[in-house]
Amino acid sequence: MGAVTYDFQVKWGDTDAAGIVYYPNFYSWMDEATHHFFKTLGHPTSKLFTENRIGVPLLEAHCSFRIPLFHEDDVQIQTEAIEIRDKVFKLIHTFMRDNDVIAEGYELRAYASVANHKPKAQSIPEELKSKMEIGA
Repeated sequence: MGAVTYDFQVKWGDTDAAGIVYYPNFYSWMDEATHHFFKTLGHPTSKLFTENRIGVPLLEAHCSFRIPLFHEDDVQIQTEAIEIRDKVFKLIHTFMRDNDVIAEGYELRAYASVANHKPKAQSIPEELKSKMEIGA
């Protein structure tokens, strides 16, 4: 499969007074791209949660910013799994506008049961792991 692409447009409220994207929005967009990634694999996180009480809690995140984004910019985030362990996985997100790399970030997440309101890491099912590994 390779990288999964998530497209969006920068909204007015995403920017600061100078019209430049307020940096925490990049983390929100990485989260949206992660949910889109799982949906594209055929395992929407909403379904994992409602049917299996499984979540993908964030353990660590980082983003490096290269070029500003502005209101109404069209952006693509390319997401792929670069590391998959038994219970934890790492996704890399590359923000693109046209052919320019705007920012790059990653998320380290767990595959966890949330059945008792206390997340407990679980082994990632082989079927899901194999779908994620196509891009790894």
